[in-house]
Amino acid sequence: MTDSSLTNTHTNKKLTTELLSPAKNLECGLAAINHGADAVYIGASQFGARAAASNSIEDIETLVKYAHRYRSKVFVALNTILTDNQLQDAEKLIHQIYNAGADALIIQDMGVLKMNLPPIALHASTQTDNRTIEKVKFLEQAGFSRVVLARELSLNQIGEISKNTQVELEAFVHGALCVSYSGQCYMSQAMCGRSANRGQCAQYCRLPYQLSDSQGNILVKNKHLLSLKDLDLSEHLKEMIEAGVMSFKIEGRLKEVDYVKNITAYYRKKLDIILEGNAHLSKSSVGKTTFFFEPNPEKSFRRSSTDYFLNERHKGIYQPETPKSLGELIGKVHYIGRNFFEMQNGHLLNNGDGLCFINKHGDLTGFRVNRVDKKQIFPAELPRMDVGVTLYRNQDQAFEKTLTGKTAERKIQIKILFSEIEKGFNLQLTDEQNIKIDFEIECPKQAAQKPEAVIENIKNQFSKLGNTIYEAIDIDIQLNQAWFFPASQLSEWRRLAIEMLDEKREKCYERETPANIERTDFSSKSLTYLGNVTNKNAETFYREHGVENIEFGFEVKAQEGVPVMFTKHCIKYEMGWCPREGFKDKIEEPLYLKNNDQRYELRFDCKKCEMQIFLSK
Repeated sequence: MTDSSLTNTHTNKKLTTELLSPAKNLECGLAAINHGADAVYIGASQFGARAAASNSIEDIETLVKYAHRYRSKVFVALNTILTDNQLQDAEKLIHQIYNAGADALIIQDMGVLKMNLPPIALHASTQTDNRTIEKVKFLEQAGFSRVVLARELSLNQIGEISKNTQVELEAFVHGALCVSYSGQCYMSQAMCGRSANRGQCAQYCRLPYQLSDSQGNILVKNKHLLSLKDLDLSEHLKEMIEAGVMSFKIEGRLKEVDYVKNITAYYRKKLDIILEGNAHLSKSSVGKTTFFFEPNPEKSFRRSSTDYFLNERHKGIYQPETPKSLGELIGKVHYIGRNFFEMQNGHLLNNGDGLCFINKHGDLTGFRVNRVDKKQIFPAELPRMDVGVTLYRNQDQAFEKTLTGKTAERKIQIKILFSEIEKGFNLQLTDEQNIKIDFEIECPKQAAQKPEAVIENIKNQFSKLGNTIYEAIDIDIQLNQAWFFPASQLSEWRRLAIEMLDEKREKCYERETPANIERTDFSSKSLTYLGNVTNKNAETFYREHGVENIEFGFEVKAQEGVPVMFTKHCIKYEMGWCPREGFKDKIEEPLYLKNNDQRYELRFDCKKCEMQIFLSK
């Protein structure tokens, strides 16, 4: 790859890349940093869009101190909408987060911008529904330093947004997909009072549904028609950089540490290949990560995979059979015995592995491998399956065991210069950022009895950095003659010099300052419930930006007869019934989804290529 092979045409933007990993808790955050994350996003004790992933200020502060050593950043998600009686607590929490050292807040509620904020950078959550140039430009002018783009955007759309704005652009590249435009789903709130905009989504999109037409004819029975496959854009990182994306976000703040290790390592390796030898690009943190395993995204939770709409609309973005993890494709069964079976690639299996398949009724069936004997695989209980069925492994016992151990090591490379001065010696350390310390040592000099061993002894002692975050890539010794150095003395000098470097590097860390605010009007004079205005601060914000008519958000005042979900996923398109694709037969609309006693009406805006879902009696 040549230097010119990856040049962002928008040359006024920083050409740094950032791998952004999720952290359910402190353990996951530390693992993300160790496995090469340039930044981590984590929830605080309240007001995060994953209510089940909250963390104390003390844990956030611990993570921040560790991350900053590698110049990795920590972003804290406060991306729920707030009520009036939550504003004061939220403002207090924001100051605590800032004092803990966090680099930015990820927010959805515009009411936050009317608080008395500390000087902390603001990122516009994908929950603010960032699909258009106009919306991203407005957020940029309102004071956001970064915008998290809607997942539904194509490369061309991302490129157009990048051309017309200066704000940093962040995009999801991996993990679970919400079928609705983020921030525009009210199904969970309408059905059970659990708001997706407040981190409590009940995931009605993952349920099985019956699809029928207006005449009551059943068109599809018991399928997960709204459950999308998981996102995997790992083969499109280069194109996304060229389009203007600088931060690549892994979804998963509810995922465990093994997921964070595996997926972070996978994308770190992918990005490093792109960055290697390319003078136009650099990563936003420091430190070289060495992995002690081969990452594989198919071995972590995975509902198959899709590139979604990045390369425009195409079929196959949803997983109708199951919302659960299928895992990695192993092969087909070619023989079934009394209590065992044989299959393609059976040699890849291990005792204790979990396997699954889609049965003849279209349902997911899982079972566990009890024993593998050459070609024969003995399940704990042989399921009903036919020859030719395709098996997936959704639990790899050996791989999971590997992930419980030490799987990565991240080291900051330093250069060491040990030289002689008039009254003693000087030990100089220089890190990757050219941060430098000089440790001057006044001491008597004693000629060595074995001069030939002096240089080797010095290099050996100074290279012993195993219990630090550093790795010596060059040790230069400049002495006028061979002096005697006890190994213990060299070790102590090395320790003191490392402490000095640690201290200086900590003082040199600079947090990003908030973006400038430009006075600008919102694109509309009216704001419906889709604006998610649920407090007086947010109302004041929009009125100051030219909005005259403001409806309450759905969580404050539920609207009747309005869509409870907006989605680019189209059931008619997936079924082959799209008139824009040439389908001419008549479908008796409206179409309905039904789960138990609850029915939803589907309406299709073919001009926008969108589907809307309404509650139906």
